[in-house]
Amino acid sequence: MKATGIVRRIDELGRVVIPKEIRKTLRIREGDPLELFTDKGELMLKKYSPIASVDRFAEGTAKSLAEQSGLLAAISDTDAILAACGTGKKWLLGKTVSEKLTEIMLSRRCYAAAKAESGDIVPITSDGEGEFTAQAIVPIVANGDCLGSVILLSAEAGAILESPAVKLARLTADIIAGQFE
Repeated sequence: MKATGIVRRIDELGRVVIPKEIRKTLRIREGDPLELFTDKGELMLKKYSPIASVDRFAEGTAKSLAEQSGLLAAISDTDAILAACGTGKKWLLGKTVSEKLTEIMLSRRCYAAAKAESGDIVPITSDGEGEFTAQAIVPIVANGDCLGSVILLSAEAGAILESPAVKLARLTADIIAGQFE
């Protein structure tokens, strides 16, 4: 653990304010669930990710999606890429998602683009690695909350993601969301 030097008092209702700088650094937004842990007299807070709790399922799902679509497939929560399968997965796995991808997830709308059709390709990770030519992004929404996204990517020149691939990504997002309803 890293000390911040910031000290806060607990109010009469048991609340404590997490400073804005720390919330920004850890990408904690208003309404985000936090998980509480105790260990040897210490209290720890961790941003809760329902999808991370089913990481094996996410890995298997990404693998199946990549095999069925022939594309690079990834599953993210609202902060990072949790599972990826296909050519180029090393560019994605474990990386923090980009602000633009976060905006798409929070809009709860599907997004598809291809450079061949002059589409705006959204950077998937915050470091912007990986040069992709086509993409489909489908938010995973359960009980009104955005939990993450299903992402299909191609780096092939002139690639256009056809309707069956996008439908497969939507189906995958629905199956994952069904795990939480």
